[in-house]
Amino acid sequence: MIPLKLSVQGLYSYKEEQTIDFEKLTAAGIFGIFGAVGSGKSSILEAILLALYGSTERLSDRGEKNSMVNLQSQQLLINFEFKAGKNNSQIYLARYAVKRNSKRFDEIRPAEHTFYLKEGDVTTPLNQNAEAIIGMKKEHFKQTVIIPQGKFREFIDLTPGPRAEMMKELFGLARFDLSAKTGSLLKVVRGELIRLETQLEGLGDISAELLKEKEKAQQELAKTVNAATESLEKTNLQFQSLQAQKQKHNQLLAFQKQWEVLQSRTKEIETKKKELKAFIQANSYLKPVWNQIKDEQLELEKASVGFADCNRFKETYIEQIAKLEQQEGELRKKVDKRPEREAKIRDLEKVIAIQIIQRKLDAAQKKVSQIKPAIEEGLGQQKALENQLELLEKELEESRNQPNSTLMARLTGDLKDWKSLSLSIKKLEEAIAKLKLENDSIQKEENKILGMIPSQFTSLELWDAWEKENIKSIEADKAKYIEKKALQAHIHSLKEGEPCPLCGAVEHPSPLTSDHTEEKVNGYNQQIEETRQNLEKIQLLSRRLYNQELQKTNQTKLISDKTGELQDLNHQFNTLKNELSTLGIHTLEDINERLSVLTDQIKKEDQLHNSAREYRKKIDILRTRIDGAHQELRKEEQQAIAHASTLQAKEDEISDKAFCEKYMDSSTETIQQMIASVRKDIEDTANLLDGKQKVLKEKRQDAATNLANLENFSKSKEEASIKLEKLKNEFDALKTQYGQTDQAQLEKLFNSKLDEDKLDQEIREYEQDCSVVQSHLATLEAEEGIKTFDQNYFDEVAENHAKKKEELEQVQKEKINIDRDVSDIREKLETKKGLLKILDTMENRASNLKELEQLFKGSGFVKYVSSIYLKELCNTANKRFTQLTKNSLRLEIDDNNTFWVIDYLNDGRKRLLKTLSGGQTFQASLCLALALAEKVKSLNQADQSFFFLDEGFGALDRKSLRIVFETLKALRHENRIVGIISHVEELQQEIGVFATIELDPEKGSQVKYSYQ
Repeated sequence: MIPLKLSVQGLYSYKEEQTIDFEKLTAAGIFGIFGAVGSGKSSILEAILLALYGSTERLSDRGEKNSMVNLQSQQLLINFEFKAGKNNSQIYLARYAVKRNSKRFDEIRPAEHTFYLKEGDVTTPLNQNAEAIIGMKKEHFKQTVIIPQGKFREFIDLTPGPRAEMMKELFGLARFDLSAKTGSLLKVVRGELIRLETQLEGLGDISAELLKEKEKAQQELAKTVNAATESLEKTNLQFQSLQAQKQKHNQLLAFQKQWEVLQSRTKEIETKKKELKAFIQANSYLKPVWNQIKDEQLELEKASVGFADCNRFKETYIEQIAKLEQQEGELRKKVDKRPEREAKIRDLEKVIAIQIIQRKLDAAQKKVSQIKPAIEEGLGQQKALENQLELLEKELEESRNQPNSTLMARLTGDLKDWKSLSLSIKKLEEAIAKLKLENDSIQKEENKILGMIPSQFTSLELWDAWEKENIKSIEADKAKYIEKKALQAHIHSLKEGEPCPLCGAVEHPSPLTSDHTEEKVNGYNQQIEETRQNLEKIQLLSRRLYNQELQKTNQTKLISDKTGELQDLNHQFNTLKNELSTLGIHTLEDINERLSVLTDQIKKEDQLHNSAREYRKKIDILRTRIDGAHQELRKEEQQAIAHASTLQAKEDEISDKAFCEKYMDSSTETIQQMIASVRKDIEDTANLLDGKQKVLKEKRQDAATNLANLENFSKSKEEASIKLEKLKNEFDALKTQYGQTDQAQLEKLFNSKLDEDKLDQEIREYEQDCSVVQSHLATLEAEEGIKTFDQNYFDEVAENHAKKKEELEQVQKEKINIDRDVSDIREKLETKKGLLKILDTMENRASNLKELEQLFKGSGFVKYVSSIYLKELCNTANKRFTQLTKNSLRLEIDDNNTFWVIDYLNDGRKRLLKTLSGGQTFQASLCLALALAEKVKSLNQADQSFFFLDEGFGALDRKSLRIVFETLKALRHENRIVGIISHVEELQQEIGVFATIELDPEKGSQVKYSYQ
């Protein structure tokens, strides 16, 4: 993890938002954060821990977090940017924010704690926490990256168990805890062995001999089944024919019995036919008219009752309306007095306002009499403080006339320049010497390349040109022989007296003969290949020579540049010495001595300045208090005048002063109760009048409606009487027409619940059943053998058929059983063979796992690996610890993970780490912490790491402090960044890049930088 930027607001003494730019601080490799005790230095580490892990070192997570919010702030906000991940390649933002409860100052709301991934200008929220991003728990982070105040030696104070557990978690050693996995695997294998053995026990009687016996019995049963099947088929045809005859004979008997039942219901059906006819006539033709008569009788009765009721209500409505009109007149008279009563209420309200203004006037006059003495006392105090300040400023002015600060700033810069120039001159001289040695080496390599050129050539260019010409000559000679070789292929076609196939000549005085042409061509090819290899060699040497000459040129230029820089630095250094000599300074010791004197003088000046600043602050506070008192006095005087003016105006506004005079001394509550009572009476009277008017209106509407209903009921009564007489005459005519003159019998038919459709369906079904039964009887009686069916003969044939069928089923069952047995035996034989093979493999695996279980039992392997890591950590720490202790002490860790010290000043004897002095313990803790951080750096595959230390230097003397500081500075060469929080002045003088924290009484902690 590498910090980039930290923004803090509202944490402890950080009232205003302050930003720590770690990028500029970490660029120096080692940096400091300095300030006085209580200025807010350690709060920076607290802010980082809050942003990452949501908790601090000082306060617990329950009940105490409200104390971390600045007492003058309503919220706490921390934004922390940092690099993390593999090789610190990702940029993350951690945000932590809490707010105070708006109703309870001492309580804070739950914190908002979020993480973001920054990729360019895009910020993406994450669901991960700091432990997942950084790869460390908070406890380990405090022991390897950021070590808070008082926690520096926590790692060495751990007991062996927690220390080994820390190594396990930090370096992921849980992957070596294989005991549970091995035990689990062994348990599975043992269970599998038991299962296999149980399966094999169940297959113990299965064998190949048993299979052969079962197969032989299977073949014999197959023959028996075939014979029984043929016998059953012969009997089955006769049995099926007799079954069909029996079925039809039974049908004939059933139809005969059904016909007898139908004949017995003939009279019943005839009676139902007559009943159905009378019911249809009564309900289809007479009942509709009868129902109309009943409806008209009901309408006549309703009209008669309505007429009587409306006639009775007419008189009642007249009496109620007269009474309501009288009540409405009385309420209207009372409502007309409302303006007069409301004017009285307004006067009483003004009386209440006058009482309130009088009380305010009395309070303002009392406050004025109290403020005036306090102002006079403050002015006296202010005068005394101003006199003391004047004396301090005179003394400070005399001190400022001496150029102490200017001279000290100049000498501080000159001291850094002296050291810087001395170091730079030394480095340049070493660099120039190194470049000259490299130049000599380049010249030797160049001479070596030139020595590879053959003696007959003076340069690589001449050698290259000769080889190219040589290869052309060889190619030409090779071409001649290739042409000759091609002509030799036609020698066999030349015959004396016949023309040549190439030139046409008849005579062949000197034909070619076959010689060693092929060998010569191969020789030329070999010469060409050798020449080409020489050309490649020349090209390679040319490139090497060119590179050497280029390096030589560059080195020469570098030497020239470095020499020029050296001359400039020497000139600057000499100029600096000449300037300092005018001040009587000739060595570094002279500068340090002069700076010490100036520091004392500046400290005295600072003390005077601080005292003057305190007096000014007291005067400002007193002046502010007096100004505030003056403003308050003017305010109260103005308010008294305003209240007196308002009081007179309100008294003039009262209309009936005689009425109000008796209420002036009454209490406000009494007047308010009276006002409320009168207002309620006014409102109630208005509501009553409105209600009476609504009721009167409704009664008048109801009376008008009643008169209309009286006229309607009279008309309906007359119409119903006429219609009823007409329907009665029509009903008497229909009774005569259909012969239903008996009124009682007719009403019985009207009220009958006879199901007409069901009765009609019953009659039709009876007639249909008669027709169907007659038809079936005729058909069955006509078939041969149906009437003469012999039941005894059928029983004999059926018994014989059942017997043969039972015999066949028995042998088939036996055949199925033996087929199943044969199949099972075959399958079990295959299963047994496979199980035996698996059992052998599992027994071998169980034996191996049992051995591994003994090795990994009780996390022994993890402890062993943890011990290795701790020993390696101890060896890494010793590289620095032995140097810090001048080879007198060495750290060692035993098999129980306990730290020991080898004391070489006492014959190399061992003693516990706890026996070291405070300074030695700090040195050991520092070395172990650095070693642990280095291992974490390797674990995260980072090329750069960060280490932050808060305090811890107070136990060291000046010499030890110098050794520790040199060790920390050396970490820069290991690509490590070191941050130190301290108030030790020696460190502040040694560290060139630092941030200073100052506590301002008004603004809180303020951050300043050494390079600003």
